[in-house]
Amino acid sequence: MNALKNRVQLIGNLGNDPEIMNLDGGKKLARFSVATNETYKNAAGEKVTDTQWHNVVAWGKTAEIVENYLTKGKEIALEGKLVNRSYETKEGEKKYITEVNCNEILMLGKG
Repeated sequence: MNALKNRVQLIGNLGNDPEIMNLDGGKKLARFSVATNETYKNAAGEKVTDTQWHNVVAWGKTAEIVENYLTKGKEIALEGKLVNRSYETKEGEKKYITEVNCNEILMLGKG
């Protein structure tokens, strides 16, 4: 059951072209956002679409796949784990972020 403790699976569309960074030692990092949509009918019977945005990071070989094949709007399935971290802005303000550390990507759809 340890493998299920922090596991995220998402199917959605890229909200932007990936941002690729080449780090020291040849390590590669890709950052992008994924939108997931859930559609339901509200109390009045109207169709409502709820969009959630997820920040995603990928490292190494996964980042290379992202760099070479993924663009804004592309539909993907991904698996990874949730990571919470904080950082300080130049103004000294502490910010918190939750992101998916992606370790597997499957391209869906056409194009």
